[in-house]
Amino acid sequence: MHILIVEDEKGIVDFLKQGLEEEGFTISTATNGKDGLEMALSLPIDLVLLDWMMPKMTGIEVCKAIREHKNTPIIFLTAKDTVQETIEGLKSGANDYIKKPFSFDELLERIKIHFRTSNESQIFTLGNITLDKSKFQVLIDQTEVSLTHREFELLAYLIKNKGSVCTRTKIIEDVWDIHFEYDTGVIDVFMNAIRKKLNLTKDQDLIKTIRGIGYIAND
Repeated sequence: MHILIVEDEKGIVDFLKQGLEEEGFTISTATNGKDGLEMALSLPIDLVLLDWMMPKMTGIEVCKAIREHKNTPIIFLTAKDTVQETIEGLKSGANDYIKKPFSFDELLERIKIHFRTSNESQIFTLGNITLDKSKFQVLIDQTEVSLTHREFELLAYLIKNKGSVCTRTKIIEDVWDIHFEYDTGVIDVFMNAIRKKLNLTKDQDLIKTIRGIGYIAND
């Protein structure tokens, strides 16, 4: 598996590169955001380890730009450690967020988790909707529909769990990776956008609202 490290601190880059190569990974590195973005988009990268504060482009800018084109797993490695900064990192499209200083063993386990997830079935269907996580693609009757990263992840979660009620609390935890009190009303905003793009109605669609609880997807 090919990991891209985008980090401007040479000591951290050398430490990560040596440790991950010893674990059998192929490693590429970039020391600024602009080069990191170009490599993430042009190379067959399986996972990105991304710093926040870097020359030329910030990690947030790089993450958002990658998400416009690819669904490659992204893990932030950063000294930014407030709750609000964590939320901002996750909202930009990151899959995970690890604060510096970090344990290499913990990082390694989180990388393995993301690779195990990426090796699971990547194609899900709901009625005439086909969602392919590996291609970051949604089709309705073979016509592609453009979704934002968060809309895509929310739709994928509901389809993957079709037949089961997905509560707003679980969605916030599992899709947004937020494990503290948070306004779950943001989910409704994303659901309205998804319904509009997929031409679904609230009363007669493949994803029904369970008032006061959450949503359920059914064929």
